Parts: sequence; C-alpha cells; structure tokens
Amino acid sequence: MGIRKGIRFITLKSVGSYINLLSYVRPQKAVALSYALFSQPRIGRLHKDKLPKILRNTATETFHHNEHHFQTYIWKGNETKILLVHGWESNASRWKKTLPHLQKSGSTIIAIDAPAHGQSSGKEFNVPLYAEFINKAVEKYQPTIIIGHSIGGAASVYHQYLFPNTSINKMVILGAPSDLKTLIDNYIAMLSLNTKMFSLLESKFMERFNFKLEDFSGQKFASVFNVSGLIAHDTSDKIVAFEEGKKIHSNWKNSQFIETKGLGHGMHDDELYDKIIEFLFSEQNTQAQLDKDSE
Repeated sequence: MGIRKGIRFITLKSVGSYINLLSYVRPQKAVALSYALFSQPRIGRLHKDKLPKILRNTATETFHHNEHHFQTYIWKGNETKILLVHGWESNASRWKKTLPHLQKSGSTIIAIDAPAHGQSSGKEFNVPLYAEFINKAVEKYQPTIIIGHSIGGAASVYHQYLFPNTSINKMVILGAPSDLKTLIDNYIAMLSLNTKMFSLLESKFMERFNFKLEDFSGQKFASVFNVSGLIAHDTSDKIVAFEEGKKIHSNWKNSQFIETKGLGHGMHDDELYDKIIEFLFSEQNTQAQLDKDSE
C-alpha cells in the first residue's frame, strides 16, 4: 500500500469510527455527516473565467429550476441533437475526447453540468435532482439522443423512467451503476460503518426522496423502456462494478451490451466510439443511402 493510499485508508477508517460513535450518542448528527460525505462532491467545480479550453468556444445557457441553476454548453451543428450527461466529481469538460467522434456526424451537441458540479449551483448532488435538470434541458433542446457516463448514466436512466414520452429515442449508458443500494453498501464498507448507520441512512433516503433503497434500481427502471439503448461497461472498472452495467441491460428489452477490457471507468476508446456512432447513426446512414440510390 502506497503512502497516500495508506493515509487515505487511515482517514476513512477514522471518519467511519467517529460516525459509528455518533450513531449511539447523537444519531441525527451521525446521519447528517454520513449523508453529507456521500452526497457532496469535493472536486468538479468550474469557474467562468477559468474554463477548460473545450468549453470556451461554446454557446452557453443557464437554466433556473426552483432554487437551483444549472449550466449548459452547446456545440452547434445540424438538427440532430445529442445531450451529454457527466458523472460524479466531474463536469461537462469530461467529454473532450468524445466530442470529435460525435461531431463527425454533424450533430448539435449539448453538455450539462450536474448539481454541485461545473458552473451549476448547490452543494449536494443527488440523482432525482439531476434527472430534473436533464428534463429541463430535454424540454428546451429536444434532443433525440442522451449519452450518460457513470452516475450521469444512472440519472439518464432514471429520467427516462420518470419522463418516458420525450424526444429521446436512443440512449448510450457508459460505466453506470444500477442499484442505489449497491452504492450505499460500498460506501458503508469503505468507511466500515455499523449496521445502525445503514438503517439510519435508509431512513434518510426514505425521508428525503420517498423511496426505499432497493426500489431505486436501473435494472427495474429499464424494464419499462421502449427506447433503444446501448450499455457499455469495462471489466476492469474499479469505481462501478461490471455487474452493474449487466443489470441495466438484463431488463432493457431493446438494448445491446458492449463489454470492454482495460478501459477502466473512463471508457475512452476509439473502437468503442466507433461502435457508439454505428449504433446511433447506422439506420440514418442506411436511409440516406437508400434515398440517394432512388434519385
């Protein structure tokens, strides 16, 4: 174990021990602290005057939703619109390597900053709020395609479950978790939290979002989908287990699954992008060729 990993391990165990102690003497403070650690990103913020190069020459729009605001970035193209949804402790610039591949199609591309990420507002990130942000962008721009990475993929799946009758007809989900309970289990294991803390967190989610942990599942949500889906997951993903992607695919009747090896969680790869482009535009290209041949 390296020095940095060792220090992080000790810090996590110390925090976990403190929360476990609090769970007996001040349970409300324990659950507030553990929920904050789970839901508040430490990195991923962007400042308007220090934007990554990829985001500087874009059309931008800031949306207001209740007490929140969120940022979008637009690379203008033709009438086909693609919405990009990034993951945890990231922002819209994560699509830097993806953009050249998508732009070959001529499409208009819109990227969104998640709650508490990029230039969007808030300290807390949660999937239900992210799904609301996604829906505002879908209503405004009317994209036919959504591409979501990691927890952004999970938010895209949840959005489709909540709002099935939108302009979306194809989805690409990369390295995404399926089950919230799995995320919570991993978080509890990472901090070595006690069983009392699991019960407290479970109650917190019920109180905050009105659902049980086991009910928040991409595998369950996808069972009612009519849109076409492409799910890709890497066997060496150390952030989100490979089995999570398989779960989402298992119940999604109109979906295909791509297993990659050696890409890790980032999922950046020319061969994978070629497969994504084929999935998104092969029918369109075939129809265009048929139209041309009939002239």
